Amino acid sequence: MNGLLKDLTMKKFYYNEEQESYDAIVVGTGISGGWAAKELCEKGLKTLVLERGRMVRHITDYPTAYKDPWDFPNGGEPTQKDLKKQPKQNRTGYTTNAASALWFVNDLEHPYNEIKRFDWMRGYHVGGRSIMWGRHSYRWSDIDFTANQREGIAVDWPVRYKDIAPWYDKVAAYIGVSGENLGLKQLPDGQFLPMMELNCVEQHFREKVSENLNGRVVTAGRVANITGTKKFEGRQHCMFRNRCIRGCPFGAYFSSNSSTLPAAERTGNLTLRPDSIVHEVMYDSNTKRATGVKVIDMVTKEAHEFKAKVIFLCASSIASTSILMQSKSDRFPNGMGNDSDQLGRNIMDHHLGVGAQGKFEGLEDKYYKGRKPNGVYIPRFRNLGGDSDRKDYKRGFGYQGGAGRGNWDEAVAELSFGKDLKETILKPGGWTMGLGGFGEVLPYEENRMTLDYDKLDGWGLPTVTFDAEFKENEWAMRKDMKESAVEMLKKAGLRDVQPFDNPGALGLGIHEMGTARMGRDRRTSVLNGFNQVHDVPNVYVTDGSFMSSAACVNPSLTYMAFTARAANHAAKQLKKGNI
Repeated sequence: MNGLLKDLTMKKFYYNEEQESYDAIVVGTGISGGWAAKELCEKGLKTLVLERGRMVRHITDYPTAYKDPWDFPNGGEPTQKDLKKQPKQNRTGYTTNAASALWFVNDLEHPYNEIKRFDWMRGYHVGGRSIMWGRHSYRWSDIDFTANQREGIAVDWPVRYKDIAPWYDKVAAYIGVSGENLGLKQLPDGQFLPMMELNCVEQHFREKVSENLNGRVVTAGRVANITGTKKFEGRQHCMFRNRCIRGCPFGAYFSSNSSTLPAAERTGNLTLRPDSIVHEVMYDSNTKRATGVKVIDMVTKEAHEFKAKVIFLCASSIASTSILMQSKSDRFPNGMGNDSDQLGRNIMDHHLGVGAQGKFEGLEDKYYKGRKPNGVYIPRFRNLGGDSDRKDYKRGFGYQGGAGRGNWDEAVAELSFGKDLKETILKPGGWTMGLGGFGEVLPYEENRMTLDYDKLDGWGLPTVTFDAEFKENEWAMRKDMKESAVEMLKKAGLRDVQPFDNPGALGLGIHEMGTARMGRDRRTSVLNGFNQVHDVPNVYVTDGSFMSSAACVNPSLTYMAFTARAANHAAKQLKKGNI
């Protein structure tokens, strides 16, 4: 290779030069991919990390991080021209404003199909959704890990809390999670950074719920934002800017870009290649092992192959499963690991957009400092035994919410000019508070994704078709989620309490999962208890794909724990020569 050509090729690779083969390949750089890269590199494995989107460097590549509202045209609201590019991403109602639209895909360039509405919210760039995530970090309990077995739903998880607890400890200590220990069986405690203080109305709400509603607990959200004095390499404590979705130049919240990828880089074992669309895992029928992956360059559309001893799929639930579906061979004519016909089935998410809000009179002499990127969290209190059990639905839900003071514009209609207006706009409005529920979605085989080979994307790959919906259990739960929110706000003394229920569709929680579930039996699942494809043990899948049920808490901490566990398992198995 002449010097010029080599230089052009090398621009695609970061931190190390391209090799003929690697110890490990990681597909995806989001929360799971970052953790896989860190753990594998720290175990001494030469690791190639492939990201289908563009390069994003920590600090320097967060272009909106320091912008104020007046720095954006139209106050940051998307124009009609903008919305034509992101009609599906705009279903969230907030992600496509000017401050964050750059992190979400152009729907025209990345199409998908809907038999039933599915809100597939995603970003293609180094760091993935670890840049835009909500940062709430909760552990599962054995109530969650045993629910399927106990209720005869789907398949039993092949692990229990005791198997994952050490890994929860490891990842939580590393990322930094603020919160408080509560001693609840349904929400295991951990090692927390100092809890973010509740404001005065949130604290009032907490006390009144405790007094009036036995079994319900109000706390601050357990979020991966650094508080207190503990030091984290390359990261600083939270500045209370509440601009997290833009990318944090302080590294105050955990992301792949600020934390795990730099850790992987420091080992000298990381090679990163963005603009790399993985579409197939290659399989050797003689060794019964994967040999590498096939890649299309996102920019040039050139085809490449990269080889490795072990493959980690961390591209997101839909994307990783799509790769497995496209990985066909004589041994796996319906997709790698799909003997069970479970690939693409059991799509889950959390259902949200239901709750209540109201106004609080009093405490007008109180305010708060900064823009806290967090609020209150109410852990699950239904179907935990005794009086908490319901006959109309299974599983449960939690709430996230918060209180704040309104804007000066409450007074504008009456004070439209003069001295009174000038004085009024310097004062905050009244207190309001809202609660939004996060409910568990059950795994249903018929809720699925498939590939359409007649509708190809811009790179000649099949597009995804969704056929999934909420069912009777979710609709019954939503009724209780709404009524319970109203009840709590009224018990806390709020007035003009208004319920809301805007269900949207699956996907809107941005917690899609379950498309390559783990289980005890290869006849009914895709992965084993260590996230390995049953019949291809050197392929691990550690993003949301592996989930056998959804629980009602944000899943990212669980993805991280399982990923760290799987990466350490892979390193040991490689050393032993088992994979």
